[in-house]
Amino acid sequence: MVVEVALLPDSLVGVHDSKSPTGPAHVFAPHAWDVFTEAVRSGKFDRA
Repeated sequence: MVVEVALLPDSLVGVHDSKSPTGPAHVFAPHAWDVFTEAVRSGKFDRA
């Protein structure tokens, strides 16, 4: 999976799998995106 991220109007963030261009896209509100990216940076999703 290759994830593409786009900044959309109203500070929304769009995310989709570039290997599936006709597949679904997910749109996140700014706060939700900030919470997610902080969790990634802090290692919350790291595998043991």
